[in-house]
Amino acid sequence: MSLVRRGGGYVLLAAAVVVFLYPIWWMVVSAFKPGASILNDPLGAGPFTLNNFKAMFEVVPIGQALGNTALVVIAKSALTLVFCPLAGYGFAKYRFRFKELLFGLVLLTLMLPTLALVIPLLLEMKQLGWVNTYQALILPGAVDAFSVFYMRQVISQVPDEMLDAAAIDGASVLRTFWSVVVPVIRPGLAALAVLTFFNVYNDLVWPIVAVNDENRQTVSVLLANLATNVTGAQTASGFDLWGQLMAACTIATVPTVIVFLLVQRHFIKGLLAGSSK
Repeated sequence: MSLVRRGGGYVLLAAAVVVFLYPIWWMVVSAFKPGASILNDPLGAGPFTLNNFKAMFEVVPIGQALGNTALVVIAKSALTLVFCPLAGYGFAKYRFRFKELLFGLVLLTLMLPTLALVIPLLLEMKQLGWVNTYQALILPGAVDAFSVFYMRQVISQVPDEMLDAAAIDGASVLRTFWSVVVPVIRPGLAALAVLTFFNVYNDLVWPIVAVNDENRQTVSVLLANLATNVTGAQTASGFDLWGQLMAACTIATVPTVIVFLLVQRHFIKGLLAGSSK
């Protein structure tokens, strides 16, 4: 019976792998097919061609969008990895007035839907003169409730004895955090970095509202605009746009796959860092 259960588990895992990877496989295969073949024979392999990538690089500013996205991801991730662990450290290891109330308010913001915050944030960006700027893409959401909560859970696993020993040695609060806490929570920081990367890289709602300048659009906005242009296209040029869309999606997927493959071990270990106490 154990062999049957194990075999059944492997079958279910294999089925799950096929379900999750088939859309990616179809996207990559379609990127190397003529545009007409994508619509006329979507499941077939079709003739191999590089014209989709050639045309895409000529008419679609994918390079500029990737550069804008890289800037936003790096800056926003840096702010998240600096301030969210500090906030989590304070909530996890220090006692102060209204601590539970403040932490409850932080968690309360998790219940607010993103769309409910778009209009107030946009009005705030207008008052600051940050509409169509990188500041509007980077600063809102750089310190978010989930990251603070996650860091609190991870840092709560650090033994208090280590902090007491650092205090006895005369270390300041920031020195204790940097020299004692950070080395211990590195897996958690790696997991937070990956989660932040994917959240920022795939974010569409806020970038498409805050920035309408093509020179500052991110990859997600570029792909959304390109998909809008090809929807319902029934002409030869429309078919070519489908091929360009698949090529652009394939290029946009490469950074996410590389990042995950590089840090998958730290990511999985970090997700488990605050799961038990």
